[in-house]
Amino acid sequence: MTAFDSPADSPWIRRYAPAPDASVRLVCLPHAGGSAAFYTKLARALGPDVDTLAVQYPGRLDRRHDPLIKDMAELADRLVAELVPWTDRGIALFGHSLGAVLGFEVARRLEAMGRTPLTLFVSGRNAPSRHRREFSHRLDDKALIEQVKALGGTDPRVFEHEELVQLALPVIRADYEAVDGYRYEPGPLLSCPVTVLNGTDDPKVSPEDTDAWREHTTGDFDSVVFPGRHFYLVDRHAEVTDAITRRLADLTSKQRI
Repeated sequence: MTAFDSPADSPWIRRYAPAPDASVRLVCLPHAGGSAAFYTKLARALGPDVDTLAVQYPGRLDRRHDPLIKDMAELADRLVAELVPWTDRGIALFGHSLGAVLGFEVARRLEAMGRTPLTLFVSGRNAPSRHRREFSHRLDDKALIEQVKALGGTDPRVFEHEELVQLALPVIRADYEAVDGYRYEPGPLLSCPVTVLNGTDDPKVSPEDTDAWREHTTGDFDSVVFPGRHFYLVDRHAEVTDAITRRLADLTSKQRI
């Protein structure tokens, strides 16, 4: 079985550790400039109890010829259509940075369809109602690269190869444009639980603005903080995996009662 196996044979979904007998699926949404492969280690750590679906956005790696999507609403609409075939069992969402906003919008759409997620994990991102510009896709190449380097999360060796940099820049610009252009539109609150994960020294978020995620759900709310900056989840992989595992196990056990 390969990472591409899926009931819908979707180019959007990667399964790096397929767990067909798992009772819950976790959809993992990458950060700006990121790819599905960012979640390979997490997928392998969660299996076989959790079937991890890592999302591959258009325009990167094997999808480099697919048109980039620069609008968050369009990205959410397209992704939801791809996820519907996977909702035959409990489905949870995990998104980091850009992925957190996308996860929220996907959760809203799934709930509107009567396919409420088990839970939403949001990482490294202020609440949608506290949106503020954090990126600029209009920076020149040098400044944009320095901004990406400062955040971490990208192998420094990538920046040593001009060909790789030139492939990455259009993707990063498109993702930053999607984030910059996002505007929260008030609507029905989520009913699924929301768990917020953040790094203690993340320059992109504040405790007040991340705690505001509780305003977006009528379900349970929880907040977990780890040592580190924006990409704390790389260095704190074991602790993050444990937090996700415990939360999903708790939710699935409640379903069986």
